[in-house]
Amino acid sequence: MAKAKKTKTTNKAIHKPVPTHKPEQGPDQDKLIAILSYITLIGWIIALVMNTEKKSKLGSFHIRQSLLIMALAVVAGLVTWIPPISVIIWVVTVVLWIMGFVSAIQSTMKPVPVLGEYAQDWFKSL
Repeated sequence: MAKAKKTKTTNKAIHKPVPTHKPEQGPDQDKLIAILSYITLIGWIIALVMNTEKKSKLGSFHIRQSLLIMALAVVAGLVTWIPPISVIIWVVTVVLWIMGFVSAIQSTMKPVPVLGEYAQDWFKSL
């Protein structure tokens, strides 16, 4: 009988250096922040947190826009006892949301009609 040869294997872990700096925020990251800001309040909060370390113009612009659109939706919810006004505000809110979302997808900083400039002025700190 032939004896089986035992081979010795070594389990050496390969250690790669961990980068100490965070990668730069690129255009894809900016676009992601802009898009996330329009996807519910949770998406807006995530976009805000992502935008705090290194603010991007595109991300900040859309965070401000979407905040005002969400505030308009809250107003629509508060005036539900006046059906015609509530319906008009809801329709306007949905149209503005779609316009802002499309602008974020296209990576453009186009303010939504009527309220867009106010959002940029009122929420400068974001």
